[in-house]
Amino acid sequence: MKKYFAKIIATDNEGLRMISACCSGAKIKTSNIKYLKDNKIFLLSLERTNIENEDVGKKINSICKFDFVHNVRSKNINQKNSDLMLELIAIDYLKNKEDYEIDLIFSNNAHIMLKIEAIEVKLEDQNEIK
Repeated sequence: MKKYFAKIIATDNEGLRMISACCSGAKIKTSNIKYLKDNKIFLLSLERTNIENEDVGKKINSICKFDFVHNVRSKNINQKNSDLMLELIAIDYLKNKEDYEIDLIFSNNAHIMLKIEAIEVKLEDQNEIK
């Protein structure tokens, strides 16, 4: 049986809520968080639970990519500890004048705030964790 992996593209609040729901409870290692400032791209490599199709409960490695990012700030995350595991609770956003602020909310009161020009977020599954 051929496996099909999800690819979700969000360009508005509704799409962002879908990606947030799919990523809720995902595990992210701090070493798998990258901000490519020159390219205005923010990347998260995460291990999430499949909730959207018949393989419910299976673990999947996914990449969440945020485009048009021009500023990143974090709070309560020890970036020097590359083995630190974070649990993503939700992804939220706020319209602020011309820009948007996307807030990645983690357990233990940690969060990352992205200032972006437009909502363009992609969640793409890479492989199933055996």
